[in-house]
Amino acid sequence: MQSTFLAWMFRMPLIKRWALMFCVKPENVAEHSHQVAIVAHLLAVIKNKKFNGKINADRVATVALYHEASETRYGDIVSPTKYANPAIAREFKKIEYLAEQECLASLPEEFQDIFADLIVQDNVEAEYKSIVKAADILVAYIKALDELNHQNHEFDHVEERLGKKIAELQQNMPEVKYFMDMFLQACSATVDKLSTQNK
Repeated sequence: MQSTFLAWMFRMPLIKRWALMFCVKPENVAEHSHQVAIVAHLLAVIKNKKFNGKINADRVATVALYHEASETRYGDIVSPTKYANPAIAREFKKIEYLAEQECLASLPEEFQDIFADLIVQDNVEAEYKSIVKAADILVAYIKALDELNHQNHEFDHVEERLGKKIAELQQNMPEVKYFMDMFLQACSATVDKLSTQNK
């Protein structure tokens, strides 16, 4: 009997993010996960090179690639719904855990021990999870800035909410502050500006 694991993962492009909001540029879970992996890897490299970290940047990137794996089963639940109150948040966490277990069970049994530490978020080491979470917030913030640059004020409150979260992250994660200082501004530049910036 063939494994359905890869087929589920390949459905990520079908899962839309920001479901309750108008987006100038629609986004799906596959591209979001890819961007989070890039930013998480970068944060780990910054932490190691600039702030004496001992993080495996490759593992961080891999964890980030799979951090939304549960959404292949039940879709993306927007934050205002997911965290509407503590009781609802707890129930959604249970659903996510069950979905992660279903994803894991779709693999051949001999591989499940390896993927258990990637797909099941409760199994991810706290330091790695915090970097992936920070990357997740940063990517969503960049998305909000991009939508605002296109005059989509649906994202006003998103930029404000995530800006506060990033301010909190910077207090305990110097790699986030370095990221903001070194990389954020260029993410909103036009292709012409990007092409001439380093000349």
